Amino acid sequence: MLKQQRAIRTRQTILTAAAKIFEERGYRAATITEILSAAGVTKGALYFHFSSKEELAQGILREQDQSLPIPDRASKIQQTVDTVLLHAYRLQHDPMVRAGVRLSLDQQAGEVDRRRPFTHWGDIIGELLEKAKAQGELLPHVSASETADVLVASFAGIQAMSQVMSDYQDLLARVNALLRHLLPSVALPSVLAAVDITPARADAIADELRVSPEQEAARGRAAPVS
Repeated sequence: MLKQQRAIRTRQTILTAAAKIFEERGYRAATITEILSAAGVTKGALYFHFSSKEELAQGILREQDQSLPIPDRASKIQQTVDTVLLHAYRLQHDPMVRAGVRLSLDQQAGEVDRRRPFTHWGDIIGELLEKAKAQGELLPHVSASETADVLVASFAGIQAMSQVMSDYQDLLARVNALLRHLLPSVALPSVLAAVDITPARADAIADELRVSPEQEAARGRAAPVS
């Protein structure tokens, strides 16, 4: 058990260091030597967990899928909004998420499968919008899959602009503007009247989902070793 826990910690240390290097330098310019130095591990330890720089990048992209899901909300439009706001919050506060987003948009990372973050978030948003439609929250003409595609693509552009303009400091304000412009063309006015899209809600969601040390330890014990 102790050996497994050490392996889990070493793997996470390597991923965290790789995320820092990929975010700062981009995929092509980042080197295994830099990642080893940042992680403070041996080459053997790194290659025990990851066979290549490409596999490291894929590991970081997969980390974005490990976040706790938004608890069920009565309004699926509110749950959709909360999902978007939480991702924006994590971009501001989580280097692993920032690195994953940079990798997903990095055209120099040609050998890395960069489609997964887009399809993953498209599936999540699309499923929530399908449920919203089933509950009668959407306007009659709205396609859940098409709207999910537009929302994911718009968010990608907004976060890229925010990163350049303010290092993500204005991201929640930009997301609020996106939602104010998009949602009236998607959801019924009576539904929108009760939906909170304010930047302050992102902090409240993060507090709601904050993991205790005991929960974090339990998740670590359950994590696979690769």
